[in-house]
Amino acid sequence: MRAIRRFTVRTLLPAELRDLDELAHNLRWSWHAPTRDLFAGIDPEAWASTHGDPVALLGALGPERLAELAADGAFVERVRAAAADLRHYLDDALWYQQRAASDEGSDSLPAAIAYFSPEFGITSVLPQYSGGLGILAGDHLKSASDLGVPIVGVGLLYGAGYFKQSLTRDGWQVETYPLLDPDGLPLTLLRDDDGTPARVSLALPGGRTLHAHVWVAAVGRVPLLLLDSNVPGNDEAARKVTDRLYGGGGEHRLQQELLLGVGGVRALRLWSRLTGAPEPEVYHTNEGHAGFLGVERIRELVEQGLTFDEALEAVRAATVFTTHTPVPAGIDRFGRDLVTQYFGGDMAVDGLPVERVLALGAEDYDGGDPTVFNMAVMGLRLGGRANGVSLLHGEVSRGMFEGLWPGFDAREVPITSVTNGVHSPTWVDPAFAALEADRLGLDELTADAASSGWLRGAGDGGVSDGELWAIRREMRGRLVDEARRRVRKSWRERGATPAELGWVDDVLSPDVLTIGFARRVPTYKRLTLMLRDPERLKALLLHPERPVQLVVAGKSHPADDQGKRLIQQLVRFTDDPEVRHRIVFLPNYDIAMAQSLYPGCDVWLNNPLRPLEASGTSGMKSALNGGLNLSILDGWWDEWFDGENGWAIPTADGVEDADRRDDLEAAALYDLVEQQVAPRFYDRDTDGVPGRWLEMVRHTLATLGPKVQATRMVGEYVTRLYAPAAAAGRTLAADGLAPARELAHWKESVRSGWSRVRVDHVDSSGIGEVPQVGDRLTVRAYVSLGDLRPEDVQVQVVHGRVSEADVIEEFTAEPLALAETYEAGRHAFAGDVVLDASGPFGYTVRVVPTHTGLPSVAELGLVANA
Repeated sequence: MRAIRRFTVRTLLPAELRDLDELAHNLRWSWHAPTRDLFAGIDPEAWASTHGDPVALLGALGPERLAELAADGAFVERVRAAAADLRHYLDDALWYQQRAASDEGSDSLPAAIAYFSPEFGITSVLPQYSGGLGILAGDHLKSASDLGVPIVGVGLLYGAGYFKQSLTRDGWQVETYPLLDPDGLPLTLLRDDDGTPARVSLALPGGRTLHAHVWVAAVGRVPLLLLDSNVPGNDEAARKVTDRLYGGGGEHRLQQELLLGVGGVRALRLWSRLTGAPEPEVYHTNEGHAGFLGVERIRELVEQGLTFDEALEAVRAATVFTTHTPVPAGIDRFGRDLVTQYFGGDMAVDGLPVERVLALGAEDYDGGDPTVFNMAVMGLRLGGRANGVSLLHGEVSRGMFEGLWPGFDAREVPITSVTNGVHSPTWVDPAFAALEADRLGLDELTADAASSGWLRGAGDGGVSDGELWAIRREMRGRLVDEARRRVRKSWRERGATPAELGWVDDVLSPDVLTIGFARRVPTYKRLTLMLRDPERLKALLLHPERPVQLVVAGKSHPADDQGKRLIQQLVRFTDDPEVRHRIVFLPNYDIAMAQSLYPGCDVWLNNPLRPLEASGTSGMKSALNGGLNLSILDGWWDEWFDGENGWAIPTADGVEDADRRDDLEAAALYDLVEQQVAPRFYDRDTDGVPGRWLEMVRHTLATLGPKVQATRMVGEYVTRLYAPAAAAGRTLAADGLAPARELAHWKESVRSGWSRVRVDHVDSSGIGEVPQVGDRLTVRAYVSLGDLRPEDVQVQVVHGRVSEADVIEEFTAEPLALAETYEAGRHAFAGDVVLDASGPFGYTVRVVPTHTGLPSVAELGLVANA
């Protein structure tokens, strides 16, 4: 019988234990082991049955147990100490505050930063994530909290999260969507001054309105605002807007993204009004899903009297856009007609013409589709600063989007890179972290200065090979126990009886080389590359002296039948009685599983189609636990593989036949495991310790440890993107936004006059018939500027090494100085170029717009080449 109404009855804690509520509702416990230990010690069985959820644990305790705890003076003192530690963490002046107080940061750092993402992976208790994008967003917030960076997260609260994955008897993925009760989650409802739930509202076509409540998750020092449309006052369709993460397409997805972007800005305004928190000075769009936040901010400024173009400049200056996809298919695109329904006709806003909104997402470049609205394109047009998530991904993104900056080389496309990182306190095994802290003096953030501690042996006060090997075996053993538990549970769900499952007790071994592979299952990640030659894989798994075992996990999008078939193919292989003790597929991959999987694996496997992995962070988490990477040179591994921290799988670049390429790369993978990885793992000394293997582990911990930190990543965002964006935003907002108005008018005049800009003639002198290194080449360019002034442009000499086709492959652009002015808008510019390298050399001259308000010469996409 179904209930007609549902609500959660909260536990009333005794006064002595009131601090437990604060500890449970601040998600710092998800990465702070002492707080987790405090809760686990209350009732270990209840802690396990509530899956490590402090809120659920407190709700499961009866009055008698609570009274016992309140009467236990030692326990009450532990609670008070934990609460004091949390408040100390929340109030301390950390890296950001110290930097802001210094001379260098006093005027540049933003008072607040808004970070928008469609998903956030903080903890498995709050299942609002599907994969890497959400985990990255969660690690971003946690690391911002650890550094004291004043970020406010903005997302959606999905009523059923993503989905739980199980398998049928024949290995087909099945999705279920358990409903989440926000009252039972570590969340707090944002309330208005009169105590009623605060809400934001958006107009919908047809006279409908979409309302949303705002739930707040405390991620350490960082508030995360989550909008929930399942509220009274909405019709049935509006209630379902936030039903599932990535659960619908078309108009449903568009409404989610409008609520995230437009509603998210309105939620920020509510948050600032109700809490007194400063308004964000910088807006960071994590992927294109939240791009409509820029349209909402333009609308706000138009209401203040700015034109669309003037408002656009103010918004762009203070916006950062991060792209995460290296493939066009991964970008959200909507029909222009559908977007028109939400911004045109009866939905139109004065000063916000639908044509201008549509132009933001228009694919109006060679190869673009004129019928679609592209969310990533809008993100780039609204973002004054943009980045990819690894060096290689930045390069791929510049090539992907170069059509937005016609006339410029792909290398000049204004998309930089900030390589992703991971939040080590979340992902490092607590026992391993304790060893780092106690024996090597490394804190949870693995500071650069201390990282070399892993290179010290026991005689130097470090960790001996025997100790390191013992803890690695201990972590592997815990993974084996967890894998057996999960395999047994999965088989029971698939219909097996206990009598059929005696073999599960022998699944995996704590003494066998363990390779992990876990991630989402789109086709380009190639879940089944390991199965290209099943007999060769079996030989590796069953090798009499050097066996290998594989632990595999991953979810396919519910609508991706091709991905589900890949999972089924792998599961059927793992079901084979001959190998099922050496390879397992663990259903329902999530944060909780990952936290046992990464520490327990000796090797982390990643074999995407290069260069389709934007960054990838699972291998980083493995490395922080002493695992070695075995990966295609893609994403972050392409820039940080050094030959001693793992193995690079050779790629068959240029082979167009996909099957042939997979065969070649799978063979290379088998060769590496058989000839290098397994022999090194099993090469033991008289004490049974693999010294050469542990040399690689120590090198990985010492060299990759500092690089893969999300604190490093967030620090780069602060210094390279947030601070410049805040400065640019403040500049344009000064004097009642007069500089924004001026910049918009200047751009309009440059665009309208650019057709008359040209390079008429170029002279050079100063070098002999045989140029030599050190010679000076004098370049004089005669240009016509029409109605533009010399100060509106920069005339550049672009020079460097040339190919046989006279293409300047690696170039430098240097400005030429105004030398002379003639009639009718003609001018001469001149300067010297020092020939500082031997070999084939070439140069050309071009004219580009210049203005102090432009973060890049390519911003306007205007260039006049000689």
